[in-house]
Amino acid sequence: MNRRIFLLGVSGALAGCTRGRERRLNVYNWENYVAASTVPDFEREFQCTVRYATYGSAEELLAKVFSGNSGWDVVFPSNSFIEPMRQLDLLLALDHGRLPNLKNLDTRFQRPQWDPGLAFCVPYMHSVTGILYAKSVTRTPLAWADLWTDSYSRRVTMLDDPAEVLGACLKRLGHSVNSGNDGELKAARDLAVQQKPLLRAYLNEEVRDQVVAGDVLVAQMWGQVAQVAIDNAPNLAFSFPAEGFALYADNSVILRESKHQDLAYSFLDYLLRPEVAAKIAVEMRTATANAAARAILPAAQRDNTVLYPTAEVLARGEWFKALPGPVQRLRDRYWTEIKSS
Repeated sequence: MNRRIFLLGVSGALAGCTRGRERRLNVYNWENYVAASTVPDFEREFQCTVRYATYGSAEELLAKVFSGNSGWDVVFPSNSFIEPMRQLDLLLALDHGRLPNLKNLDTRFQRPQWDPGLAFCVPYMHSVTGILYAKSVTRTPLAWADLWTDSYSRRVTMLDDPAEVLGACLKRLGHSVNSGNDGELKAARDLAVQQKPLLRAYLNEEVRDQVVAGDVLVAQMWGQVAQVAIDNAPNLAFSFPAEGFALYADNSVILRESKHQDLAYSFLDYLLRPEVAAKIAVEMRTATANAAARAILPAAQRDNTVLYPTAEVLARGEWFKALPGPVQRLRDRYWTEIKSS
């Protein structure tokens, strides 16, 4: 998700309360990924000050921490970035004895594909990529192929994200979202170029308000962003494309460079508390990886099939994976060609 960096300011009153504290934790997260009370409550309970900031993309995060001297303690990379960060020796190997609340994770996330032993990460939030649309459209977009028809008066957007756009094209062609095959990727590139005259733009979550207002009718979108739009405009709906779609998860990790490991462990375990995780999920309208938290959500959110698709729907999903350097460079080149065509 491309979101601009936003440093959370500390009010004068709060600064006055925390000035004497010596313990400090540095947390770097996605925007809109904690409740309003999450950080202040942690500061009060653990008598510390948290420096909290947000980033706009996993690539931005990796660029920030690549040197191993970023100053951050806890960060939240997407699942496909766990292995590259581990290979770069950026992640602290987790001591599960210091994370008693790991037991609260959903079974699906206790041995995730990207880190089967949870050796380096704790799954936090998850979602899918699908299609947000106005119910008033004459052709309900139930498949990626529908976004290649002249049915929506060019009021269609795709995500400004190469993995997502190429992923949709690859799925439409019957291939994996993680394909590294040059022939398959060329065909996906050509398909994306073919679609461009039907599009208004490539936009990320900033398009949400345009869909709510009715200016955009159909948008490739992340499920949790789509749910916020639906909350604000009941005339909207979300579909899981018939050809298949991408799955992703964001995870909390401790950087190996962390100078505040005790507090970092406390923060990860704090986020795993059912009541803490549930409050975040309710306020942010996100899908938590925490089964104990989901169990105490209001029924309307717990059973929401946009945030928590059924097992049958999820069977069509595919996790993004870390890709070899040459494959990623090839994809980046084809994305540049798509954008410039």
